[in-house]
Amino acid sequence: MYKERGFTSHDVVAKLRGILKQKKIGHTGTLDPEAEGVLPVCLGKATKVCGLLTDQDKEYRAVLLLGRETDTQDITGRVLKECAPEKDGAVVREAVMGFVGGYDQLPPMYSALKVGGKKLYELARQGKEVERQPRRVHIHEIVIEDMELPRVTLRVSCSKGTYIRTLCHDVGRALGCGGCMERLERTRAGQFRVEDAKTLGQIEALRDAGNLGEAVTAIDALFLSYPAFSAAERVQKRLYNGNPVQKEELEPADGTGVSARIRVYDSGGRFMGIYSYDGKQDLYRPETLFFTDGK
Repeated sequence: MYKERGFTSHDVVAKLRGILKQKKIGHTGTLDPEAEGVLPVCLGKATKVCGLLTDQDKEYRAVLLLGRETDTQDITGRVLKECAPEKDGAVVREAVMGFVGGYDQLPPMYSALKVGGKKLYELARQGKEVERQPRRVHIHEIVIEDMELPRVTLRVSCSKGTYIRTLCHDVGRALGCGGCMERLERTRAGQFRVEDAKTLGQIEALRDAGNLGEAVTAIDALFLSYPAFSAAERVQKRLYNGNPVQKEELEPADGTGVSARIRVYDSGGRFMGIYSYDGKQDLYRPETLFFTDGK
């Protein structure tokens, strides 16, 4: 999905339930209401992979506004400090690039993280600030796409759990003039890219035209890095019951030998799930099954 500005991630899921007439839907990583961009959404039994997709690397395009700090670390928040922004582009570039690599990032109070069973943003709205522990994040790459100070447009590739508005805040602090995030678009989440994402309106149009399949990715396409194996027909019943299978009862699709994790299909080519190798027993055990109730 392409989440548009003004919607929460939950809004997207709720509207999709109405469009698709399907209850079991889950999203794979919250985007702030004012943010936009790629939001992978899982349907039906694919909700089992929500955690997997949430844990994948992300890519964003963000606009950093220098000279202003807010309580939410973006322009929607209450202004805490304003000062003259840094005017030397070379100094700004050096500060931005100094965050490439690993660094300990303090999660913002306005976030969905929980402390003591309560979401931080709920506490923040009550005027409370609680102690948070920094989390190690990794900034794989930063590209400065445009610089018209006090604004800097950044393309950031990063690990899961990275807050881009906190990165903007931290760059401002490093420069001594403060900074906040003015705009954010997620351009990639794992293998899902912005050029393939659909808005809610586009999904409705595809539904009406009977072409919803154009917007759906098969579950096994998420695991193409794992080799594919087909089960012998004689072990189908054990497969359907979620039991382990012997190594010799599986036929590799590409001649691959033993692998730690594999994709398993039945003799009819239906995707069963991900199996992991048990070296002590010399067999494969189901790790995540997607074949249920004969479907």
